[in-house]
Amino acid sequence: MNKEKTQRVLDYFEELFPDASCELNHRNVFELIVAVMLSAQTTDKKVNEITEHLFVRYPTVQAMAEAPVEDLEQEIRTIGLYRNKAKNLHKLANIILTEYDGQVPSNRRQLESLPGVGRKTTNVVLSVGFDVPAFAVDTHVERISKRLGFAKKDDDVLTVEKKVCRSIKKDQWNKAHHQFIFFGRYFCKSQNPNCQECRLFDMCKDEIKYRKK
Repeated sequence: MNKEKTQRVLDYFEELFPDASCELNHRNVFELIVAVMLSAQTTDKKVNEITEHLFVRYPTVQAMAEAPVEDLEQEIRTIGLYRNKAKNLHKLANIILTEYDGQVPSNRRQLESLPGVGRKTTNVVLSVGFDVPAFAVDTHVERISKRLGFAKKDDDVLTVEKKVCRSIKKDQWNKAHHQFIFFGRYFCKSQNPNCQECRLFDMCKDEIKYRKK
Protein backbone atom coordinates (compact mmCIF):
# COMPACT_ATOMS: atom_id res chain seq x y z
CA MET A 1 0.00 0.00 0.00
CA ASN A 2 1.55 3.31 -1.04
CA LYS A 3 1.65 6.38 1.19
CA GLU A 4 -1.08 8.25 -0.65
CA LYS A 5 -3.61 5.41 -0.41
CA THR A 6 -2.70 4.74 3.21
CA GLN A 7 -3.24 8.36 4.12
CA ARG A 8 -6.52 8.38 2.24
CA VAL A 9 -7.74 5.44 4.32
CA LEU A 10 -6.57 6.94 7.61
CA ASP A 11 -8.15 10.31 6.82
CA TYR A 12 -11.47 8.64 6.04
CA PHE A 13 -11.33 6.53 9.21
CA GLU A 14 -10.56 9.66 11.21
CA GLU A 15 -13.58 11.37 9.70
CA LEU A 16 -15.87 8.42 10.46
CA PHE A 17 -14.50 7.34 13.84
CA PRO A 18 -12.40 10.09 15.46
CA ASP A 19 -13.03 8.71 18.95
CA ALA A 20 -12.55 5.00 18.25
CA SER A 21 -11.24 3.17 21.30
CA CYS A 22 -11.32 -0.18 23.07
CA GLU A 23 -14.92 -1.23 23.71
CA LEU A 24 -14.06 -3.87 26.31
CA ASN A 25 -14.93 -2.46 29.73
CA HIS A 26 -12.01 -2.51 32.16
CA ARG A 27 -10.63 -0.46 35.03
CA ASN A 28 -7.06 -1.72 35.02
CA VAL A 29 -4.64 -3.80 32.96
CA PHE A 30 -5.59 -7.07 34.68
CA GLU A 31 -9.25 -6.59 33.83
CA LEU A 32 -8.20 -5.70 30.29
CA ILE A 33 -6.21 -8.89 29.75
CA VAL A 34 -9.05 -10.96 31.19
CA ALA A 35 -11.60 -9.28 28.93
CA VAL A 36 -9.45 -9.72 25.81
CA MET A 37 -8.90 -13.39 26.63
CA LEU A 38 -12.63 -13.91 27.00
CA SER A 39 -13.37 -12.11 23.73
CA ALA A 40 -12.00 -14.93 21.55
CA GLN A 41 -14.86 -16.12 19.32
CA THR A 42 -17.24 -13.91 21.30
CA THR A 43 -18.49 -10.34 20.85
CA ASP A 44 -17.25 -7.49 22.99
CA LYS A 45 -20.85 -6.82 23.99
CA LYS A 46 -21.22 -10.32 25.41
CA VAL A 47 -17.89 -10.09 27.22
CA ASN A 48 -18.94 -6.80 28.83
CA GLU A 49 -22.13 -8.42 30.08
CA ILE A 50 -20.12 -11.19 31.71
CA THR A 51 -17.31 -9.10 33.16
CA GLU A 52 -19.79 -6.73 34.77
CA HIS A 53 -20.51 -9.52 37.25
CA LEU A 54 -17.16 -11.33 37.06
CA PHE A 55 -15.14 -8.30 38.17
CA VAL A 56 -17.50 -7.61 41.05
CA ARG A 57 -17.15 -11.14 42.37
CA TYR A 58 -13.41 -11.32 41.69
CA PRO A 59 -12.15 -7.72 41.87
CA THR A 60 -8.44 -8.52 42.27
CA VAL A 61 -5.80 -10.83 40.82
CA GLN A 62 -5.67 -12.70 44.12
CA ALA A 63 -9.43 -13.17 44.25
CA MET A 64 -9.44 -14.74 40.80
CA ALA A 65 -6.39 -16.85 41.59
CA GLU A 66 -8.12 -18.27 44.65
CA ALA A 67 -11.43 -18.92 42.89
CA PRO A 68 -12.28 -22.54 42.10
CA VAL A 69 -12.18 -23.20 38.37
CA GLU A 70 -15.74 -24.53 38.59
CA ASP A 71 -16.94 -21.16 39.92
CA LEU A 72 -15.19 -19.32 37.11
CA GLU A 73 -16.88 -21.66 34.64
CA GLN A 74 -20.27 -20.75 36.04
CA GLU A 75 -19.51 -17.04 35.72
CA ILE A 76 -18.57 -17.27 32.03
CA ARG A 77 -20.55 -20.27 30.86
CA THR A 78 -22.64 -18.26 28.38
CA ILE A 79 -19.65 -17.64 26.09
CA GLY A 80 -17.86 -20.05 23.79
CA LEU A 81 -15.00 -22.21 25.03
CA TYR A 82 -15.89 -21.28 28.59
CA ARG A 83 -14.31 -24.34 30.22
CA ASN A 84 -10.94 -23.77 28.61
CA LYS A 85 -11.14 -20.04 29.23
CA ALA A 86 -11.92 -20.61 32.92
CA LYS A 87 -8.85 -22.82 33.30
CA ASN A 88 -6.67 -20.26 31.59
CA LEU A 89 -8.04 -17.42 33.73
CA HIS A 90 -7.24 -19.37 36.88
CA LYS A 91 -3.72 -20.21 35.71
CA LEU A 92 -3.07 -16.70 34.45
CA ALA A 93 -4.15 -15.08 37.72
CA ASN A 94 -1.93 -17.44 39.72
CA ILE A 95 1.11 -16.78 37.55
CA ILE A 96 0.62 -13.00 37.67
CA LEU A 97 0.17 -13.19 41.44
CA THR A 98 3.17 -15.40 42.18
CA GLU A 99 5.66 -14.51 39.45
CA TYR A 100 4.87 -10.86 38.78
CA ASP A 101 3.80 -9.63 42.21
CA GLY A 102 0.20 -9.21 41.07
CA GLN A 103 1.07 -6.89 38.18
CA VAL A 104 0.46 -7.73 34.53
CA PRO A 105 3.87 -7.66 32.80
CA SER A 106 4.47 -5.11 30.05
CA ASN A 107 7.04 -7.26 28.24
CA ARG A 108 5.87 -8.98 25.04
CA ARG A 109 7.72 -12.22 25.69
CA GLN A 110 6.36 -12.47 29.23
CA LEU A 111 2.83 -11.66 28.11
CA GLU A 112 2.84 -14.27 25.36
CA SER A 113 4.03 -16.90 27.85
CA LEU A 114 0.88 -16.50 29.95
CA PRO A 115 -1.89 -19.14 29.59
CA GLY A 116 -4.45 -18.23 26.96
CA VAL A 117 -2.51 -15.18 25.80
CA GLY A 118 -1.48 -15.14 22.16
CA ARG A 119 -0.12 -12.43 19.92
CA LYS A 120 -3.45 -10.66 19.41
CA THR A 121 -4.17 -10.42 23.14
CA THR A 122 -0.61 -9.30 23.77
CA ASN A 123 -0.88 -6.54 21.17
CA VAL A 124 -4.12 -5.26 22.70
CA VAL A 125 -2.67 -5.27 26.22
CA LEU A 126 0.49 -3.49 25.09
CA SER A 127 -1.36 -0.82 23.10
CA VAL A 128 -4.39 -0.23 25.33
CA GLY A 129 -2.95 -1.12 28.72
CA PHE A 130 0.57 0.28 28.39
CA ASP A 131 0.32 2.67 25.42
CA VAL A 132 3.06 0.75 23.61
CA PRO A 133 2.72 0.87 19.80
CA ALA A 134 1.17 -2.41 18.62
CA PHE A 135 -1.38 -3.43 16.01
CA ALA A 136 -3.63 -6.34 16.96
CA VAL A 137 -5.27 -8.20 14.08
CA ASP A 138 -8.73 -9.53 14.86
CA THR A 139 -11.33 -10.67 12.35
CA HIS A 140 -12.39 -7.07 11.58
CA VAL A 141 -8.84 -5.81 11.07
CA GLU A 142 -7.97 -8.80 8.89
CA ARG A 143 -11.05 -8.34 6.71
CA ILE A 144 -10.56 -4.59 6.25
CA SER A 145 -6.83 -4.95 5.60
CA LYS A 146 -7.50 -7.42 2.80
CA ARG A 147 -10.46 -5.57 1.33
CA LEU A 148 -8.54 -2.31 1.11
CA GLY A 149 -5.34 -3.82 -0.22
CA PHE A 150 -3.03 -3.58 2.77
CA ALA A 151 -2.66 -7.35 2.55
CA LYS A 152 -3.47 -10.13 0.14
CA LYS A 153 -6.46 -12.45 0.39
CA ASP A 154 -4.39 -15.51 1.37
CA ASP A 155 -2.09 -13.78 3.88
CA ASP A 156 -2.08 -15.23 7.38
CA VAL A 157 -2.72 -13.05 10.42
CA LEU A 158 0.93 -12.37 11.19
CA THR A 159 1.62 -11.37 7.60
CA VAL A 160 -1.37 -9.01 7.68
CA GLU A 161 -0.02 -7.42 10.86
CA LYS A 162 3.44 -6.94 9.39
CA LYS A 163 2.13 -5.44 6.16
CA VAL A 164 -0.24 -3.02 7.89
CA CYS A 165 2.51 -1.94 10.28
CA ARG A 166 4.83 -1.27 7.35
CA SER A 167 2.19 0.96 5.74
CA ILE A 168 1.17 2.94 8.82
CA LYS A 169 3.52 5.04 10.93
CA LYS A 170 4.33 3.50 14.29
CA ASP A 171 2.97 6.42 16.30
CA GLN A 172 -0.40 5.92 14.57
CA TRP A 173 -0.77 2.18 15.20
CA ASN A 174 -2.72 2.34 18.44
CA LYS A 175 -5.46 4.66 17.21
CA ALA A 176 -5.58 3.24 13.69
CA HIS A 177 -6.06 -0.24 15.13
CA HIS A 178 -9.30 0.82 16.79
CA GLN A 179 -10.44 2.70 13.70
CA PHE A 180 -9.92 -0.42 11.56
CA ILE A 181 -12.06 -2.35 14.05
CA PHE A 182 -14.82 0.27 14.11
CA PHE A 183 -14.86 0.46 10.32
CA GLY A 184 -15.22 -3.32 10.12
CA ARG A 185 -17.70 -3.59 12.96
CA TYR A 186 -20.04 -0.74 12.09
CA PHE A 187 -19.49 0.18 8.43
CA CYS A 188 -17.74 -2.43 6.30
CA LYS A 189 -19.39 -5.48 7.83
CA SER A 190 -18.59 -9.01 6.76
CA GLN A 191 -21.89 -9.89 5.11
CA ASN A 192 -23.57 -6.54 4.59
CA PRO A 193 -20.96 -3.81 4.00
CA ASN A 194 -22.13 -0.27 3.40
CA CYS A 195 -20.66 -0.13 -0.11
CA GLN A 196 -23.11 2.46 -1.41
CA GLU A 197 -21.85 5.15 0.97
CA CYS A 198 -18.21 4.06 1.18
CA ARG A 199 -15.71 6.57 -0.22
CA LEU A 200 -13.08 3.82 -0.41
CA PHE A 201 -15.22 1.64 -2.67
CA ASP A 202 -12.84 2.03 -5.61
CA MET A 203 -10.02 0.55 -3.49
CA CYS A 204 -11.96 -2.55 -2.45
CA LYS A 205 -10.43 -5.88 -3.47
CA ASP A 206 -13.27 -8.06 -2.19
CA GLU A 207 -15.44 -9.98 -4.61
CA ILE A 208 -18.46 -8.63 -2.76
CA LYS A 209 -17.71 -5.36 -4.54
CA TYR A 210 -18.63 -6.93 -7.83
CA ARG A 211 -21.76 -8.55 -6.47
CA LYS A 212 -22.95 -5.11 -5.37
CA LYS A 213 -22.94 -3.70 -8.90
